[in-house]
Amino acid sequence: MKAAILEDGRTDLDIQEISVDGVGPNEVLIRTVAAGLCHSDLHHLDGMFEIPRPSVLGHESAGVVEEVGSGVEGFAPGDHVITCLATFCGKCDRCLGGRSYLCESAPSARAAGERPRLHRNGAELHQFLNVSSFSEMLLVHESAVVRIDERMPLDLAALIGCGVTTGLGAVFNKAQVRPGQSVAVLGCGGIGLSAIQGARIAGATEIIAVDLNPSKLEVAMELGATHAVVSEPNGNLADQIRDAIGRGVDHSLEAVGAVATATAAFECLGVGGTATIVGLMPGGRTFPVQGRMLLDDRKLQGSYMGTENFRLAMPKYVEMYLQGKLNLEGMVSSRIALEDVNRGFDAMRKGEALRDLIIFDG
Repeated sequence: MKAAILEDGRTDLDIQEISVDGVGPNEVLIRTVAAGLCHSDLHHLDGMFEIPRPSVLGHESAGVVEEVGSGVEGFAPGDHVITCLATFCGKCDRCLGGRSYLCESAPSARAAGERPRLHRNGAELHQFLNVSSFSEMLLVHESAVVRIDERMPLDLAALIGCGVTTGLGAVFNKAQVRPGQSVAVLGCGGIGLSAIQGARIAGATEIIAVDLNPSKLEVAMELGATHAVVSEPNGNLADQIRDAIGRGVDHSLEAVGAVATATAAFECLGVGGTATIVGLMPGGRTFPVQGRMLLDDRKLQGSYMGTENFRLAMPKYVEMYLQGKLNLEGMVSSRIALEDVNRGFDAMRKGEALRDLIIFDG
């Protein structure tokens, strides 16, 4: 089967033939239908975060179950499924306390000494974020899979595997936006556009989309934003956001993972407002927080993978799409072949892409 591999010393992906191992206990073999290109993939591709190499990248995907291993319950060949990186054990304190997305004993790769799930000429290929979506077949732990309604188009379902769940969940579960409130979303990629839609669905009356790229802001307005702010490189972004509605916002959601946008997300808040940081920021990065602003009951918090068990969240988001409440097609920049994956990441580097989808043959 074909897969996109990140080799040592490379910042692009190499399309090669690889092998997938036989299905083991508690594993599910999936024929990949579609995979989304996420900024998290790009961060690892560009070396912002270290991962073992060679690795098969990708973590946002959907497909059809081909085979299940012993001990697997709730899945059968032919099921339509979404994969998710947030595997969980269901037994640790975090899982039992309702935070399975932060599981401390999450199942991932096979144990040391076992045959790897993915290999090339007998040598191990590392599995990226428990999934490795840029491959024609996925062999994953059952806790990385959720079954979905077969009416859901599988290409668009792939978006729910990361970006949509992260953005919507940050709005619904962590920020808990209420009707009539004002929301600023900094960054209009897949997560940011999902957060904008979440704010619309939650009943926010003022939704400010913020991005460097005016064309992304046009899409944001189509998906539910009421105001658009083009970030000025030398301007005060917090002031720009405040000026858009004449006051500070009730909620801000940062979907970039940069110091400047995280700082602005907090400083654009009104009294009693909440900033939710969703973007993936490298370790060691810090940003300033004015202590005086905290005395006015402002709050700074983070959200990871939608702050909810994905097996509960994703079927709800599928239903939102089927009911016409969630526009996923409007978030797709293009549909590409696996061989075009590097071109897709180049567009992302330039800030041109919303969400590109790899569509697999068959």
